[in-house]
Amino acid sequence: MAPQHRKVAVIGSGPAGHTAAVYLARANLEPIMFEGCMANGFAPGGQLTTTTDVENYPGFPEGVMGGELMDKMRAQSERFGTVIETETITKLDTSSRPFKLWREGSEGQAEPTDTADAVIIATGASAKRMGLPGEEKYWQNGISACAVCDGAVPIFRNKPLVVIGGGDSAAEEAMYLTKYGSHVHVLVRRDVLRASKVMGSRLLKHPKVTVHFNTSATECLGDGNLLTQVAIKNNATGEESKLEANGLFYAIGHEPATELVKGVVDLDSENYIKTVPGTSLTNVPGLFAAGDVQDKRYRQAITSAGSGCMAGLDAERFISDLEAEADEK
Repeated sequence: MAPQHRKVAVIGSGPAGHTAAVYLARANLEPIMFEGCMANGFAPGGQLTTTTDVENYPGFPEGVMGGELMDKMRAQSERFGTVIETETITKLDTSSRPFKLWREGSEGQAEPTDTADAVIIATGASAKRMGLPGEEKYWQNGISACAVCDGAVPIFRNKPLVVIGGGDSAAEEAMYLTKYGSHVHVLVRRDVLRASKVMGSRLLKHPKVTVHFNTSATECLGDGNLLTQVAIKNNATGEESKLEANGLFYAIGHEPATELVKGVVDLDSENYIKTVPGTSLTNVPGLFAAGDVQDKRYRQAITSAGSGCMAGLDAERFISDLEAEADEK
């Protein structure tokens, strides 16, 4: 069977992917989106499908459930003509044009299942978890990996909170949470902070923060519905105890979903896709990146959507230039 060809293929179905698709579809480019089938461990729609209330996405003054927001984005993409396939792309060849794509299960075939003149990578990133006992039960019921996303929700207000991590991200998350929680405990597994001196100093001096050095979390405890305590262990003495906590926030890093493009496009030291500043352009002409797969700083739904817009416009211009070149020949 001959490969299915499209002018633009979007790989990923979070805010970045759907925003790019909306722009492309409205430009009559009839994009195809491969939304993934539990790709990177998430259902179609990405990380937002695992969240509850989203209160900082513009246009929803009362807030919106993460899954509902992604359903609305998907419907908008389809409304303008995006073809959405619940498939995962597991192999990509950009060595010649059109680019070649293989769907999951077809990697061993010589012929690709799909081809495209341009590809937008919007596969996202996932927060690193610790796999603690009780973590799965209380994930998004007291446990989160994004203070900016979830810190202001009612269950955390004026309650004791815990942050795990010793770097700048952990320090920033903890400082942010002091606006809402009654007190913030920071668990650092070593005897020093990895955070910069400035951030570390602010953290240690803050009256609502207690930093626990040589300390690891060992279990997440709750009442069956919400988290209420975090069991901890002193790594130096072996002493075990419990902290009252209505919120536990992981700040131990993220993993960008870039396995598909390793060896295809330039990645940085943390495996995020490198893009030309202010654009979605990668070092491969016709290959664009948007959302958390290339953004290790903000990682918000709204910034992902914004970079998806950029990728859609960049891809549209790229296709227009290709067509102009073809007409001149």
